Amino acid sequence: MGKSPTQVLVVDDEEDLELLVRQKFRRRIREGHLRFLFAHNGKEALEVLQECPDVYLVLSDINMPVMDGLTLLGQLADGEKDIQAVIVSAYGDMRNIRTAMNRGAFDFLTKPIDFNDLEATIEKGLKHVQALQRALETRDRLVAVNQELDMARDVQMSFQPDALPANEHHDVKAVIIPAREVGGDLYDFFFIDTSHLGLVIADVSGKGVPAALFTTVTRALLRATASKDFSTPGECLTMVNDLLCENNPSCTFITLFFGVLDLRTGELSYSNAGHNPPRVLRAGSGVDVVPKTGNLVLGIQQEHKYHNGQIQLAPGDTLFLYTDGITEAEDSKSAEFSESRLDERLAELSGASSERVLTDVVDAVQEFVGDAVQSDDITCLAARFLAPLSVHPS
Repeated sequence: MGKSPTQVLVVDDEEDLELLVRQKFRRRIREGHLRFLFAHNGKEALEVLQECPDVYLVLSDINMPVMDGLTLLGQLADGEKDIQAVIVSAYGDMRNIRTAMNRGAFDFLTKPIDFNDLEATIEKGLKHVQALQRALETRDRLVAVNQELDMARDVQMSFQPDALPANEHHDVKAVIIPAREVGGDLYDFFFIDTSHLGLVIADVSGKGVPAALFTTVTRALLRATASKDFSTPGECLTMVNDLLCENNPSCTFITLFFGVLDLRTGELSYSNAGHNPPRVLRAGSGVDVVPKTGNLVLGIQQEHKYHNGQIQLAPGDTLFLYTDGITEAEDSKSAEFSESRLDERLAELSGASSERVLTDVVDAVQEFVGDAVQSDDITCLAARFLAPLSVHPS
């Protein structure tokens, strides 16, 4: 007997969405991999979930009659099942997106829905559901706190983006090696449009599950603001900071670097909220430190304006982003790896692929640390600009 199809519940009051979803996923529906259920409001969705207990992923609009998406999220959170929700919101509706993420939404999509984004989000959501289910099965057998943190780490890692395929224009790779206790390191890369690539690295204060969840909310907000309405990295960070400050009783903060690489020209626009200054490995030789644009972290002071910087990448140059888990890694005598050791290692890697840069840096840190306990996440991202993207007029 074959495996039952994975069931996804779509909640939206637009009648034509059902037809579009069935058309987009017709092959996977026909092959028995996916089954879609549909409801037109939150009340109908709860009735469907009562009748179909094997639904663990819900895609829901926010604005609906009878019961809206935010109310539905609250109902799902109060239930006994661990159902993951992806929220659909109007373009730029930041306040509702933040509310949804705070109420437990796994991810979000904006209208009009890009069905390629929808497919990728569903795939990511299903992977996340599987990770949660495995973690919950494991949790039933765990009794020690450290074992429960292992479960949380698996969930944290499921949020990291998949690899970005290299091509003749760019080569982007990233790695995170979690410490024993779940931390709040974050990396991200995503296309804002066909010629602009967003690059992110961040480190949240504190440890454990709250830190991991704070990074998840920050990532979602940053992706949502990286749009034509907030055209510069500084404007994006200003908006994200204001939203993080609105409901932050624990005073959690996050250091974050956000860069936008123009693949047509190699210009990198960026803003830095108190994070370690990235490095640029020049193709010829040498390592440059990316100038700071400010030192204030996100989540502490509302209405703070974050500024922009610009640098130029030439073909073959590599932007290297990292967290302090690298430079502050300690050996058995409490000596730190340090920025100077990092720069020395990077200076030997000019012209190397992004994968080799990451591998060599991580190997150097681990060799330095030796048998000492890793006390912080080790996270780094390398983005190599290879050749300008030619944009042909339509």
